[in-house]
Amino acid sequence: MFDGYTSSELMSIFAMQGFAGLSLFSVFVLMALGLAIIFGQMGVINMAHGEFMILGAYTTYLTSGFFQSYLPSLFGGYFFVAMVLAFLICAALGAFVEWLMIRRLYHRPLDTLLATWGLSLIMQQAYRSIFGAREVGVDLPEWMMGAIQVTDLVELPINGLFVMIIALSIAVGVYFLMYRSGYGKKVRAVVQNRPMAEAVGINSAGIDRATYALGCGIAGVAGAAFTMIGSTGPSSGQAYIVDTFLVVVFGGAQSLIGTIVSAFGISQAQSTMEFFLSGSMAKVLTLLVVVGILMLRPEGLMALKVRR
Repeated sequence: MFDGYTSSELMSIFAMQGFAGLSLFSVFVLMALGLAIIFGQMGVINMAHGEFMILGAYTTYLTSGFFQSYLPSLFGGYFFVAMVLAFLICAALGAFVEWLMIRRLYHRPLDTLLATWGLSLIMQQAYRSIFGAREVGVDLPEWMMGAIQVTDLVELPINGLFVMIIALSIAVGVYFLMYRSGYGKKVRAVVQNRPMAEAVGINSAGIDRATYALGCGIAGVAGAAFTMIGSTGPSSGQAYIVDTFLVVVFGGAQSLIGTIVSAFGISQAQSTMEFFLSGSMAKVLTLLVVVGILMLRPEGLMALKVRR
């Protein structure tokens, strides 16, 4: 497998694949954080999560076009505006979907799966009708172009580094929100004992809606980050939804730290194996390893310990 490569070339290959894995890790983390909040904290199987990501990507695409046409002098900062808009639009739609549909399906996970799967099909068709079936891409600002030369053989794209910074910043923000804020305490109280939380005055319905909106908003930010490393199409989100569920389940459905560790391990394994094998074979081997570990540890890598 390694015949014909010098040791320095092998080191460079693994370094480049490792960085490619970090870019994939960034998207996985942003997608999985939103899904971990919705699935892990609420027990809702959101099959439309990928479509919320693509809504964020299309929001970024439209923001890019608006700045190019009407505010060209400020084009260098459009992405920061696009991230905020992607979060707000996806969060608002998420809150509406929770009010219209999800709140009637709590404690019925299979029904939430079917309902959100239908929602994903509706959203995909809406994207095709509005944006067309062809994939679209955004123009990057000048300061995101190029790469940092590490060695003669290794270059790190600046846009990939920027996506990683976004992912880590969002992860830290979610950690402090869920574990160091009053809102996070209310969320964990509702998760652990809903009747008791309601008895002490916590509005569980409001917490559910805010939590679902937060998860969808983070998916929108993931979509904005996705435009930095790939093109956007109506069904692009479906390519990530299975991997995202795998990350959440493998890390532990209610553990945000486990989600991050799982995303890192799976992304690095896929990226490294894809260089030596086909992409589909790398996914199959990764899945087999994860399934094998889950058979030994079905609660995931870092299961949340709940006092009964």
